[in-house]
Amino acid sequence: MLLYPLFKLLHVLSSTVLFGTGLGSAFYMWQAHRSGDMVLLARVARSVVLADWIFTTPAVIAQPLTGIAMVWLGGYPFSTGWLLLALGLYVLIGCCWLPVVFLQIRVRDMANVAARDGMAPDPRLQQYMRLWYALGWPAFIGVIVIFGLMVYKPVLG
Repeated sequence: MLLYPLFKLLHVLSSTVLFGTGLGSAFYMWQAHRSGDMVLLARVARSVVLADWIFTTPAVIAQPLTGIAMVWLGGYPFSTGWLLLALGLYVLIGCCWLPVVFLQIRVRDMANVAARDGMAPDPRLQQYMRLWYALGWPAFIGVIVIFGLMVYKPVLG
């Protein structure tokens, strides 16, 4: 049973990276966007896109792998209510995150062009940022709910 604590550690670490990187990225993108400074937004968006590839993507992959390993090693039925809800929320979060990655890349590119040319940004940048915020909230709340489900393992249904 030495594998279970190892998978649990990896699961906790990857969830911490996922949540921390997401929260940090959201804060810095929000601040840079609020500033209206396209040079700053381009620089921050470049870092946020890079952080998604270096930190978030591996954590997104590690979460289900370590989670499934713990379910199997721990003898939990895959039909357990809190587990099914957590998996459903994970899928919802992924459905929010994938478009956010695309939006971050587009915002980065638009801010780069505006900064380079010294012009106003493409009007779609504002629309993309509004959608970026709108998708971020359910994902953020979903992660918090999953944390609660993992800690309390409530009996559902």
